[in-house]
Amino acid sequence: MRSRTPDRLCAEAVDLARAAAEEVATPGMVGEHIDAIAEADRVVTHLFACKEPGYRGWRWAVTVTRASRAKVITLDESVLLPGTDALLAPEWVPWSERLRPGDMGPGDLLPTEADDLRLEPGFSGEDAPPPNSPVAEGMAADIADTEEADIVPGSPAIQPAPARGSIAAAAGELGMCRARVLSRYGLHAAADRWEDSFGPKTPMAQAAPATCVSCGFLTPMAGSLRQAFGVCANEFSPADGRVVSLSYGCGAHSEAAVMPKPPKPAEPVLDETVVEPVSIRPVADGGSVEDAGPAEELGHS
Repeated sequence: MRSRTPDRLCAEAVDLARAAAEEVATPGMVGEHIDAIAEADRVVTHLFACKEPGYRGWRWAVTVTRASRAKVITLDESVLLPGTDALLAPEWVPWSERLRPGDMGPGDLLPTEADDLRLEPGFSGEDAPPPNSPVAEGMAADIADTEEADIVPGSPAIQPAPARGSIAAAAGELGMCRARVLSRYGLHAAADRWEDSFGPKTPMAQAAPATCVSCGFLTPMAGSLRQAFGVCANEFSPADGRVVSLSYGCGAHSEAAVMPKPPKPAEPVLDETVVEPVSIRPVADGGSVEDAGPAEELGHS
């Protein structure tokens, strides 16, 4: 139990405590004596101000003690401790909680926990019937009747099944051979995240002339998400290539402001009337003129 009154001899050992603090601190970084705190019977901790840059409010704590009925003071430990108004580093947070969208770069690997709530086990082949079960015997008999089966002597139950006829192969062709798939919790978490980013409550959607459900640039999604989300395919939209709520909208809506067609120019008029210049010259008999044809042909200017 901590004593209320510090031991007198231990409390008077300020110089011993200061010398111990100066041994572990940078020269000149031990400040004035602040207090002497009783830790136990004949155990006292001396506190000195710390002058280290960046350690505002920290204190050098030097603990001294003495044996019962002894007058020699001995040193226990010297350590730097934060005070009540000390400047402390933020509390350590695991990397999995510090990670934010966009932090990953090329070559980075993001491991997922085995019990990640966003995922659930996918197809593993464990649901295949046991080899000696009636279901397996029936499957083997059906496979033996096909041309692709390799018939071996013995019971139909031991007939080898071709790889392409197995459940695992069929699941692989359908894209179902994933070790884990999105769980219901992961699906709802993604939907909430997309709704916050590109949903009806965003400022862009509040000022939009119409929603995405009537936009020609909306690309529908597959599965259950089709009922609430789609992908924007308008390069001028702020949501281009993003999953958007059907209730989202922006000014790039396909029917927001349909531009009128440009006026069609009139058909060109082709004037095919040709007037050729002619040259008139007097005839040799004197007085009369005649049309002698184009001046170019007569060589007159």
